[in-house]
Amino acid sequence: MAGHILIVDDVAENIQVALNILKEDNYDFSFANDGEQALDILASTDTNFDLFLLDVMMPKLDGFELCQQLKKSPQWKDVPVIFLTARIDIDSIAKGFELGGVDYITKPFQACELLARTKTHIQLYHANTFLKKKNIELKNKTKWEQLRLVTELEKNQMDMIEIMTELMEATSDETGRHIKRVAEISSLLARLHPSLNDDDANVLYHASPMHDIGKITVPYEILHKPGSYTEDEFEIMKTHTTNAYHLLNRSERSLIKSAAIIAHEHHEKWNGMGYPRQLKGDEIHIYGRIVALADVLDALTHTRCYKEAWLVDDVILYIKERRGTQFDPELVDLFMENIEKFKAIVSDR
Repeated sequence: MAGHILIVDDVAENIQVALNILKEDNYDFSFANDGEQALDILASTDTNFDLFLLDVMMPKLDGFELCQQLKKSPQWKDVPVIFLTARIDIDSIAKGFELGGVDYITKPFQACELLARTKTHIQLYHANTFLKKKNIELKNKTKWEQLRLVTELEKNQMDMIEIMTELMEATSDETGRHIKRVAEISSLLARLHPSLNDDDANVLYHASPMHDIGKITVPYEILHKPGSYTEDEFEIMKTHTTNAYHLLNRSERSLIKSAAIIAHEHHEKWNGMGYPRQLKGDEIHIYGRIVALADVLDALTHTRCYKEAWLVDDVILYIKERRGTQFDPELVDLFMENIEKFKAIVSDR
């Protein structure tokens, strides 16, 4: 079975649109017209739900209030909640994540977006359930059995990251090649850094692809806008860092927690003029500093919907000029000393 979804929306037409889109992936469905009816359904069923799709603005009990009730329930607290809303203001988005939502989708629905996000969060829920089960088993195993299960758990973390990366490719402006190159650049910088080791390089290779996973929470029309952002649009775009952190930091898995740090801090700047927290210098985690440089290096050397690719020599000059302001000076020095190795990575178009 693909999964069972509860859709809660006070507008019947919205439920029907969602059903018409999602039936393509063979899900089972239940639906309610308000939060109170949804709670009645949950109290009277033995169905194991895999996802809740909640409208925000509803009478009696709105989506935020319903989410709070679900997160208090031992039976339903781990089931992912996606908010369905026409509101894209920053406060509403932040509130949704604070209450335990994992994502939100704006109306009117984009079919590919609704399908991709639904599939991803159900897969992640199933993967997380598997991890919890294995952790329980781990406590009762011998040393060698524990080692085998730990390896299996680590692989499962990588599988979860791959699932979320595929979602990012499907719904954002990121490409698979960009994600792969950022991973390779980040891993190389870690191997060159005197204070890091092969374990750090491995973590960065697997976790750095998640640096922009928060872009899945940015409205489609903003994310794919070809021109410059307005001030309000840029404020919404910047929330991809904190939204990703709230999504990923709930995990107890080491790779996912590293991905949370990277997603949160890769837009911070050495001089404290970055976002979202204006961290400065060593306040920024070394993983965030590394991916900040890797992301800029690759983004500037390749075409995006809003710009043409820069010449590699111009990008090198750009990074060199921002040594000690935007970028960690030690990382810039390592980059300059090994420039040919980095050129080889970004030449993969």
